[in-house]
Amino acid sequence: MSETDGNDVIMTAEKVSKIFLVGAGVRAVDDLSMQVREEEFLLVTGPSGCGKSTLLSLLGGLDRPTYGEVTLRQQKYSDLNENGLAQLRRTEIGFVFQFFNLLNDLTAKENVQLPMRLIGKELDFMQERSEMLLSQVGLQDRMDHYPFELSGGEQQRVAVARALANEPAVVLADEPTGNLDSRNSAEVMNMFTRLNRETGQTFVVVSHDETAIDYASRILHMRDGAIEKVEEG
Repeated sequence: MSETDGNDVIMTAEKVSKIFLVGAGVRAVDDLSMQVREEEFLLVTGPSGCGKSTLLSLLGGLDRPTYGEVTLRQQKYSDLNENGLAQLRRTEIGFVFQFFNLLNDLTAKENVQLPMRLIGKELDFMQERSEMLLSQVGLQDRMDHYPFELSGGEQQRVAVARALANEPAVVLADEPTGNLDSRNSAEVMNMFTRLNRETGQTFVVVSHDETAIDYASRILHMRDGAIEKVEEG
């Protein structure tokens, strides 16, 4: 099944398949087509093993499809070499992961500044933007704390601020509440919806948590590597 409706498209996957060569081959994503609309909060959900995280890796350029094409802002990933794809990830895509992936020897502010350092931003700019982003996610009083001094929910907020550092076209979040309790999970999802509403940031969130459906503007239900159903939130 394909999903191709909607205006102001920022990202597309066209007939994308990903086959892992284990034994006879595992088709984790199977001839899937979809679009991401600009400024939407898109949730990709489905049972474990349905291909959600593999799809997110393909959209984020962390892996390449076996067949098919991924495009972001008219840029085809297949036209980019590995250095070009890495540059696209640094400038156009923000990532939020289940286990935060913060550097323990850097403060919250320094973790947020890291993506900006990688593309050569000036120190004054990095200082100002990291403080603004951490304030935006409610951590104005925790900027100089190290990850081990922060709760799980606070660490995930730092990860969100870091994902926004380079003003990406889209933020991709893979099970962002999977390592959090219910209260912190709700806080993170509420933060996503607030940032989506207030800043127009585009989010694509992968989650098997059924409560996440309540937050999204559109939901793609996956099964066996394909889109089973599309719902408006």
